[in-house]
Order: sequence, then C-alpha cells, then structure tokens
Amino acid sequence: MREVTPEEGQRMVREGALLVDVREGHEYEEVHAEGARLLPLSEFEARYGELPKDREIVMICRSGARSARAGQYLLDHGYENVVNLAGGTLAWAESGLPTEGGKG
Repeated sequence: MREVTPEEGQRMVREGALLVDVREGHEYEEVHAEGARLLPLSEFEARYGELPKDREIVMICRSGARSARAGQYLLDHGYENVVNLAGGTLAWAESGLPTEGGKG
C-alpha cells in the first residue's frame, strides 16, 4: 500500500479524500488530525462497509502500523484508492498540521 507524508495526506483531504482514524475512541478524543473520521480497528471488520468506495481514503492511526493493516484490509475487499499516512497522528502533529481534541 502506498504511503503518503502528512502534508500529502492533508492535501488529499482538502481535495476531497476521507481521512479515517482507526485508533480507539479514547485515543481519538485525546488528539486527532483535524477532520478525521473515527472507525476504531476493534470495529473495523464489522463497519468498513460504511466507507465510500468512490472516494480516496487516507488511513491514519498513532504511528502508521494499525492504519496500514486496516488499509490493506480495504484493498483486499475491493477498495482501490487507499493510502496510509506515514508516521500517523504523531507525524501529523509534529508537522504542525491542525489537530482537534484534548483538554486544551
């Protein structure tokens, strides 16, 4: 599966891609990339059908490992336009890209 940098991922989202965070709810609440949709890995196999097949999908987790697994699952189940965000939410935040959540 192709990996993209946080900057590439953000550009894709601005152009209409869906950003899907596969971490668990408590992790997502703490901090997540702005605009990310939560679909926890623990529920992923049951709910992946909620994701559109006609949009690019950028997968993200904490560091990139879980989202790579989830993205590969999508590719194995008929999705075509799926990429993984290299370095995950950590890299997104370190790149200075907008985040949401947390107890500011």
